[in-house]
Amino acid sequence: MKKQLVMLGAAAMIALGGCGDQADKNNTAQEDSATMSNSDMNHSDMNHSGSGEVPQGLKNASNPAFKVGSQAVIQADHMPGMKGATATIAGAYDTTAYAVTYTPTTGGDPVKNHKWVIHEELKDAGEQPYEVGAKVVLEADHMKGMKGADATIESAKHTTVYMVDYTPSTGGEPVKNHKWVTEDELTAK
Repeated sequence: MKKQLVMLGAAAMIALGGCGDQADKNNTAQEDSATMSNSDMNHSDMNHSGSGEVPQGLKNASNPAFKVGSQAVIQADHMPGMKGATATIAGAYDTTAYAVTYTPTTGGDPVKNHKWVIHEELKDAGEQPYEVGAKVVLEADHMKGMKGADATIESAKHTTVYMVDYTPSTGGEPVKNHKWVTEDELTAK
């Protein structure tokens, strides 16, 4: 409880400066409140660290470009400190990754072009991937208000997605089991 109060105070001070920190369920998540310049995503309520649990039915990648335990450089800039960070691959899975727009169940403005939600994180997902424009219900819990939200598929691609551990290039607490980075968002170290 004391740790949570300290972290909450620190988050309030940092949020006044433009970005914030908030603990996830394991008190290890790093949050960002900046809207990314190359997209409409706002990750102020994103659970950057996770438990490492994967959705039921998700299959390990048969031949990933980056093996579990290997390192790669993150080229994605979903949040500050991600681009250029060295990642250790915690998991590699073959699936369809979607960018989605949704309105959080907690209210507020729509979250546009959120990357990534995978096929197995969509309610009642069948075998076939969804087309752009399809309406879905999210089962993913990456951000506050995401689980149970109605969403629209903005883009879809069959790829290998990675769960990664990394320390933000901007400093701060290490991020564990971050979901998801696609294969084309990583380069060899």
